Amino acid sequence: MNEAYLCLGGNLGNSFITFKKACGYIEQHIGEIKQYSSIYQSQAWGMSNAPDFYNQVIKLETKLSAQELIIALLDIEKTLGRERAEQIEGYQNRLIDIDVLFFNDEIIKTNMLEIPHPRLQLRKFVLEPLCEIASDFIHPLLKKNITQLVAVCADKGQVKKLEHAL
Repeated sequence: MNEAYLCLGGNLGNSFITFKKACGYIEQHIGEIKQYSSIYQSQAWGMSNAPDFYNQVIKLETKLSAQELIIALLDIEKTLGRERAEQIEGYQNRLIDIDVLFFNDEIIKTNMLEIPHPRLQLRKFVLEPLCEIASDFIHPLLKKNITQLVAVCADKGQVKKLEHAL
């Protein structure tokens, strides 16, 4: 059985409902969700004049390979209404984004997938929910646990843990 950490994000529509639907599809088609972080609210990262984002990290057990996982996640994003505008530079508003943060302790770099996620250590909105459920997980490239990565993260953006839970 493989263990994966995923980050759900979005800033359009009702993210609470979208995350709940995404988790339902994940459990139906990919594997069992073992842990959920709280949902966190933050200002849009790398974008100006955009609605706040909501993020949640989940821990998943799956029989799928990393490549099969990303294909299934892209399908779930599309089912939930995610439209990818490939020609647009930079970050975009979105209904749903599901990133693979870690897959076991593997290091993978292909055209379609890079694990660990290459920018997770730069993003407080990913690190804080990840730390809530995996504070001792060791980043396989950086050789630091998530608590240590939060402590040295240069991101000064406001990240607020919400009381609502799925």
